[in-house]
Amino acid sequence: MSQQTQDRRSLRTQHALIDALIALLSIKHYDAISIQDIVEKANVGRSTFYAHYQTKDDLLIMGFGRVLDMLLGFVVLNETDNHLELDTTALFQHASGHYELYKTLAWGSGLDILTRDGHNSLSLKVQDRLTQFMKGKEISSETLSILSYHLAGSLLLLLKWWMENKMPKSPEQMNEIVQQLVMPGIRATLGFI
Repeated sequence: MSQQTQDRRSLRTQHALIDALIALLSIKHYDAISIQDIVEKANVGRSTFYAHYQTKDDLLIMGFGRVLDMLLGFVVLNETDNHLELDTTALFQHASGHYELYKTLAWGSGLDILTRDGHNSLSLKVQDRLTQFMKGKEISSETLSILSYHLAGSLLLLLKWWMENKMPKSPEQMNEIVQQLVMPGIRATLGFI
């Protein structure tokens, strides 16, 4: 069997396991889901699961990586008249559209795992975006790393608070909170007005 065929098959299996976990999260709390539940839903063997993941937490983190890529696509970063804008409205709108999934995570240990482990993953993704955005400007990679870590943590914690408190503010209001709490420091460090 060719490497390409094996890679595609492996990716399909990983996606099936992630999709199974997501489907189960819509009907069960994360803590109540077993690996057996996941493999039955994905229609794969238990050994297949362990060929890809060590624990259901590993599966959750991998699946969240896919979600992070999508969520980061909702965060608009642009520069106008030497002013850095970061619009997170669509991020909160997406979360509100998938409230049941996030709620299930928030009430179990799943969101704590994602906040901890997803933070590092999101931080690296934000750093890639900031590095591309700041290309040609004098800013150290260490500074970008610090800013990315801060921004990723702030976004995840604000999202977690918002979900745990049953979305008491609109996505637009949450974006405004991000602008007030997070962006002044980011702008100042990067040399924007």
